Formats: sequence, C-alpha cells, structure tokens
Amino acid sequence: MRKFFIIAWRIISFPLRAIWWLLSLPVKFSKRAYAFLTFEPEDRSISDAFSATIQKPAALLDHLFALRKHLFRMLVGVSIGVILCATFTTQAIDFLSKPIGGIHALKAIDVTETVAVFMRVALFGGIAVALPYIAFEAWLFAAPGLSARSRRMGLLGIPLAGIFFVAGLAFSYFVLLPTALPFLLNFMGIETIPRPSSYINFVTGLLFWLGIAFEFPLVIYVLTLMGIVKPTFLAHNWRIAVLVIAVLAAAITPTIDPVNMALVMGPMVMLYFLSIGMSYLALIGRKRQSEPTSPRLPKVSRQHEKSQKSILSSSAHEPKEGE
Repeated sequence: MRKFFIIAWRIISFPLRAIWWLLSLPVKFSKRAYAFLTFEPEDRSISDAFSATIQKPAALLDHLFALRKHLFRMLVGVSIGVILCATFTTQAIDFLSKPIGGIHALKAIDVTETVAVFMRVALFGGIAVALPYIAFEAWLFAAPGLSARSRRMGLLGIPLAGIFFVAGLAFSYFVLLPTALPFLLNFMGIETIPRPSSYINFVTGLLFWLGIAFEFPLVIYVLTLMGIVKPTFLAHNWRIAVLVIAVLAAAITPTIDPVNMALVMGPMVMLYFLSIGMSYLALIGRKRQSEPTSPRLPKVSRQHEKSQKSILSSSAHEPKEGE
C-alpha cells in the first residue's frame, strides 16, 4: 500500500516537478557559465605544460578525447547547416548568378554538372551558416587553458568574427563581382557563356577567401593577447605587409587589370592598419591584466592630519628629562 501511495504521489506531482526543473535550468546554467568564465587556470609556461604532458600521457589523451568531441559537434553543426541550406539552394544559385543575369544565363554541358553545383552551394552555405557554431566549439576547446579575461574576450569575438566574415562576403558580391565580371565576360570582344560549375566555383571561392581575409584583425588581436605578435612589429613592417597584400590581391583578383586588383588591395590594406590598432588595444589590456593589484590604503582626513602634526610639534617642544 505504501508503494502505491508513493507511485501515485510521483505521478500527481510530476507536472509540478517538471515545471520546477524547467524554471531552475536558467539559474543552474547561469551559475555554471559564470564559474566557467571567471575561474583562472594555473599560470604555466608552454615548456612546463609540455613537460607535464610528457610525464602524464593520460592528460594528453583527455585533450584528444575532448578535441574529438568538439570536432564531432562541429561536423553535426555543418550537417544541419547543409540540410537547411539545401532547401533553398536553387534560390541561392539564382542570387549568386544575378551579376550575369540570373540562373538562366548559365548553360550546363555535362549531365551531372548541375548536381555538383547544387551540392557545392549547399555545402558552402552550410559551412557559412555553421561558422559561428564552429568558432564557439573551438572556443570551448581552448577556453580551459585561457585566462578569464581572454576567455570573455574570445566569447565576445565570435559574433564579431561573423560580422567581419559577412562584411567580406558583401564586399565581394556587391563591389568586386559587378566590376570584375563585365571585364571577364567581354574580354577581347568574345562572347562568353559561363557554365554553372566554372561560374559557381569562381564565385564561391572568391567569396570564401575574401571573407576569411576580413577576419585578419580579429586573428591579430587574439595573437597579441597570447603574446605571439606585437603591434610595434606590425607597425614597423607595414611596407613589407603592403607588398605581401599586393601579391595576395593579385592572386585573389579574378582579373588582370589594376582596377580590380586595387579594389581588393584597398580594403586589405585598411584591414591591416585596423589590425595594428586592435593589436595595441590587446596589448594595453594584457598589460593591465599583468599589473599587480596594490592594496588600497585608507584615506586620511585633513583634520586627522592636522591633529597628528600638532601632536608631533608639541612633543618636539616639550623639555626632555634631565635638562
């Protein structure tokens, strides 16, 4: 009979317990997130950490298992993104083909060419959609070894990385493609009928690499926080950087004319100087973090200072014993 009442009570109170569990989830999550973002790891150099890993190989296995878990989650995120993007891939191909007149301007030759184009656009869109989640999983893997400030800055940098990547995509689509495609399609006065495979490979590659190039300031900021890059090095070698950017712009630019090369090179140079500024900001934050916090002395009021001075002066004027 007792078991019957216990089971009945559990059945009756199940909705209330479920509601209480759901209401307590945000509180538990916020406590765990606060503890994760504020704890400070043990301050060790890279050589000490490497020697400790050699002495305890089990720690390396734990890191490898954690890496496998995060890579699997990234793969799941990309798969979900690909499935979502596959539902509107035809509209995406039409959008990418608008600079040349839409999807009807493309002429396929091979039988399986359209299928390959469909899969490429779906995969590219899935990776682009899942990119913030991929960055979040990478941050989760690296966060236990970072300081609390670097951990918080890394979490805030994930949406910024998405914004910079979208800015690179927008620059490629709205600025570079409308100026480069007329030159390419009318070169030497020969009419060009683009194939879906060649055109989509060209456009997606251009969008991807310029989107990655726009991530350069954030990469420099993170490397400065880690102490790998210094802003003075970037500032002193800006001429070499401009030369390297010119070579990269020539490789990325789909045309051989200097106008389109300048369109790619200009924003990349601006991004480089923006990286120098962000590197200085990261260095300032790192110095503030490394400065030891001195204990604050209690403030002394002026009236207390005057009373102390009067006591000292009166004791100085008092005759000593034996005079």
